[in-house]
Amino acid sequence: MTHTDSTATNATSSAALSGTLGVTAILLMVVATASPLGVVAGGVPIGALLGNGAGLPPLYIATAVVLLLFAVGYCAMSARITHPGAFFRYIGVGLGLQAGTGAAWLALLTYYAMQVAIYAYGGAVLSATAVSVGGPELPWYVYSLIWVMAIGVLGYRSIDVSARVLLVLVLAEVTIVLVGVAAIVLQAGAEGLSLISFQPATFLAGAPGIGMMFVVGAFIGFEATAIFRDEAKDPGRTIPRATYLAVAGMGAFYAIASWGLIMGWGPSQLVEVLSANLDDIIMLTFLEYVGTAGAVLVNVLLITSFFASLLGFHNIIARYQHAMGSSGLLPARTASVHRRHRSPYVSSVIQTLIASVLLITAAASTLDPILQVYSWLSGVGTVGIVVLMSATAVAVIAYFSRDRLGMSVWQTRIAPTLGLLGLAGIGAVIIANFPLLVGDVDDAGQPAAGPLTIGLLCTIVVAITIGVAQSVLLHRSPGREARRLP
Repeated sequence: MTHTDSTATNATSSAALSGTLGVTAILLMVVATASPLGVVAGGVPIGALLGNGAGLPPLYIATAVVLLLFAVGYCAMSARITHPGAFFRYIGVGLGLQAGTGAAWLALLTYYAMQVAIYAYGGAVLSATAVSVGGPELPWYVYSLIWVMAIGVLGYRSIDVSARVLLVLVLAEVTIVLVGVAAIVLQAGAEGLSLISFQPATFLAGAPGIGMMFVVGAFIGFEATAIFRDEAKDPGRTIPRATYLAVAGMGAFYAIASWGLIMGWGPSQLVEVLSANLDDIIMLTFLEYVGTAGAVLVNVLLITSFFASLLGFHNIIARYQHAMGSSGLLPARTASVHRRHRSPYVSSVIQTLIASVLLITAAASTLDPILQVYSWLSGVGTVGIVVLMSATAVAVIAYFSRDRLGMSVWQTRIAPTLGLLGLAGIGAVIIANFPLLVGDVDDAGQPAAGPLTIGLLCTIVVAITIGVAQSVLLHRSPGREARRLP
């Protein structure tokens, strides 16, 4: 009798992912990646303090409008390009192999940068929380690596397992924020309720460009809907619906939540309060309006929101690497699919290992987990995602300029062009203010591109260059022709 190892039986080299994810599951996957509670607790206060103060909420609405315009062309492309891979597939078929491979490597840089940034931030928060409740005083990276291992286990298994975990975590964090806003409204805030945040004089005051940097970062992840195409129950309908709902839902949620926080402390006192309590403003807000139980609960859910976000990023990166493996941009083994779990298990393990190495490197470099690792890498990720979306908008226009393939002019020309213009403006603002994010300022406190700014932004150029160089090698390798971008 021949003995067959069960692990070998369950782990195959098939490159085909499959699943029955519906709109809700994919929506939760990408919304969790954005970490709604993490944005409200961290991104909103920092954006308001360094940006345009009480005028932050309209920036979320403006960004959502730009991204919805982008999504029109993005979804039109997803209906025609049925291979997984999203950004690099769309850019590849619209602008050519070199642009596509450059986008593939830039996407990996972007998602890894954002994931490691959140691992560092979450590790620091968990470390401080453990000490505050009498737990062991361990370095931030120990907690980060524990999370890496736990998320690696979930990522190895079926996507349905992750979806069930995220369903609970995301609904809990969204609910607690809305409860907090409701409590503020019922108690009329600190200075009464008003729409002062939406008055031009308010949202144009201060430095709205800096606020925009944190606002755009709050939406990262929505574009990953197309990455789950092979695991969607009905991708032709599921992907567009999940994309539009993600953008519109996040835009409305962030606008309401940020407005509630502003009302809670009063527009006239907001900057002063944030300056003194930036790290724990969300806990203080709940303590003031909901009570001790609310403050404790929001602190717990803040930690779980980091976990949910990291699980979302893990699933996205694992599937991006799987798609690159299927296309010959990474070793074919990366495209392996587990027979029983139907997950890209090899890619998942690779993702876990790389995240661990990057965190260990950051720890060995004695970098501050929030002021340096989180700040620097989230900045790189934000710039990277804007570049990718801008290139995708151009690719949509170029692809459909040859033949609209039954799509409307709105889907193939007007909306993508308007989205591109909006993204170009956002990108210009972010890059102009990038030095402030990493602390490169002149004697007058104005942004000044120093070695750190240039070095971090150059990582984007390096990633694209690696992809372009790889496309040259692919062009010279006839044996790999069948696995080029479609």
